[in-house]
Amino acid sequence: MMTKFPITTFVARSVFVITVFTVLMSVSDSKKWPRSSASSYGHWTRLRRSAPHRNARVVSEGDIRLVGGHTAYQGNVEIYHFGQWGSICDDEWDKREADIVCRLLGYPEAERPTTDSLYGRSRHYFSEKSCNLLLIHQGDKKNEMNSYFGGQQTQTILSGVKCTGNENNLASCRHDYIGVVDCPERDRSIAGVICAKAMPDLIPDDKEIEQSAYLELKQLMHLQCAMEENCVASSAYRLRREHQRRRLLRFTARIGNIGTADFLPFLPKRAWDWHACHQHYHSMEVFAHFDVIDMGGNKVAEGHKASFCLEDNFCRSGTQKKYACANYGDQGITVGCTDNYLHNIDCQWVDITDIKPGNYYFKVSINPEFKVPEITFENNAVTCNLHYDIVSAKVWNCTLGRP
Repeated sequence: MMTKFPITTFVARSVFVITVFTVLMSVSDSKKWPRSSASSYGHWTRLRRSAPHRNARVVSEGDIRLVGGHTAYQGNVEIYHFGQWGSICDDEWDKREADIVCRLLGYPEAERPTTDSLYGRSRHYFSEKSCNLLLIHQGDKKNEMNSYFGGQQTQTILSGVKCTGNENNLASCRHDYIGVVDCPERDRSIAGVICAKAMPDLIPDDKEIEQSAYLELKQLMHLQCAMEENCVASSAYRLRREHQRRRLLRFTARIGNIGTADFLPFLPKRAWDWHACHQHYHSMEVFAHFDVIDMGGNKVAEGHKASFCLEDNFCRSGTQKKYACANYGDQGITVGCTDNYLHNIDCQWVDITDIKPGNYYFKVSINPEFKVPEITFENNAVTCNLHYDIVSAKVWNCTLGRP
């Protein structure tokens, strides 16, 4: 007589059989295609070329990532090549390469490049047979870890990459010959970046410069403070005649911040220089260059502006002023505000005493040494036509450009 089982018992046994079969297939599959596992390197997962990495984003040849940093926008740079991630040697590594990396990662620009394995030593290596883009070298596993932000005793990838700054990816940059090369300090010389999440963007008012420029004659005896700041031509220091007249091309500079972050001095407040003659602090050694250039492109007169005071003089509606120089206050330019340097301020000029009458170009460059990162530097300079005839000066046709 056939024994009848309840339907619930049959279903339970079926589920048990299916579950066992699934587990066995999973074990078999894991032996055939081992999953990539989190290594001792930290929070990220190493990808193995021979093992498909499941549940991960698709990684393409030439992809870039940052590792070892405290935030997502900083770290050592790694590039994906022939199924493996690898570090980049910091020889030839500067702002141009760093900018390309940050733009690829979706940031506007690099705040600064980093070198000397700032965020740890190299984590990955390529086999010499598979590399046709980067130059590689297997580091000494026995080397002791000494990187500032830690790292592991792992092998190093070295490459010589040099960019012009206009490339769309690092693979388009120049690189050294294919082969094994030694990087200075081996895996202690790994390139990295700190990308800027938000950045200022200074822009001078070209119309204000054009409308406010004029020629002034002033005796040297009234320019003693300006001489201490090197705001007059070199001939004034050689002659030292108090009643000598200097011809000064004066103008007003209105500098606005149209970026996404406040413009702050490069130096920390404790490093600012006190100028006793003018009774103010210089928060930047050079904030602006003023140049007179002849028709052949030669600089014939120049001036400079140490930051007399970076502050908010005028702000658009709804924007509060943050920075003021009085009483050793914080200096900077808030987003949506302007810092105005009026034509009657000391050093707000170019000393053109020694140039001959004629036609020239007049150029005003803001943040000319690029010490403070900005979204773009393509609008940091104003270039104008200048006509000088001993008794007067005319400035016209001013346009924005790069310092």
